[in-house]
Amino acid sequence: MPTPVSDLTESPATVSGKPVFKRVLIKLSGEALMGNRGYGIDPAVVRSVALQIKAVVSHGVGVSVVVGGGNIFRGLAGSAAGMDRTTADTVGMLATIMNALTLQDSLEKEGIITRVQTAIEMSKVAEPFIRRKAIRHLEKGRVVIFAAGTGNPYFSTDTGAALRAAEINADVIFKATKVDGVYTSDPVTNPDAVRYTQISYMDVIKQGIKVMDTTAISLCMENSIPILVFRLEDENMERAIMGEPVGTLVGGKENE
Repeated sequence: MPTPVSDLTESPATVSGKPVFKRVLIKLSGEALMGNRGYGIDPAVVRSVALQIKAVVSHGVGVSVVVGGGNIFRGLAGSAAGMDRTTADTVGMLATIMNALTLQDSLEKEGIITRVQTAIEMSKVAEPFIRRKAIRHLEKGRVVIFAAGTGNPYFSTDTGAALRAAEINADVIFKATKVDGVYTSDPVTNPDAVRYTQISYMDVIKQGIKVMDTTAISLCMENSIPILVFRLEDENMERAIMGEPVGTLVGGKENE
């Protein structure tokens, strides 16, 4: 059963002097990069994300990132407007590459060596996705940004994140969002909504909670990859890496 925060007598996480994860995959939505703008990329937000990732890297943690493209183009929206779905999804995948290159530039300005690998080959701007090469980059302390989702239409970047996390043997997926976790109901419309500290994969699926799409949740469940959902603010990435109680954990040993 899900565990609301109010039902806990103590936090399930223990703060320690060293990271509790060795390798993480960070899932960012494209919308997160546009800040308060209605479209595009806010450079200040991208730099803030880069600084949070830099803090995580400083602890010796292997970091990879999957970023969406919704701030530029959404395949489903294009399809709904009459565009061919396969074409629309391909345009959406190209939007993720634009975001990945922007984040790479910001990270490298902070001194973090970064590689972008894409599921759609475009050798003049990024590497093709090669699993062994990605793992080698991580072993060398480089940040790897995976772009273009799975490279296939009809699959979201959430599914791409779950797939890449499984392929690189990530310990956890960090789902950085605009809310501070998973709630019993919409906290915007229901002030009595309670935030969970932990919830099982099956409860997320059964309750239709929009943490990630069902395919992504199922893939994480099959491969025992927990998902930590938290707000993309207040140095939460570093706090989560150090084992502080942040957001909501989906899955984990007790709730698989």
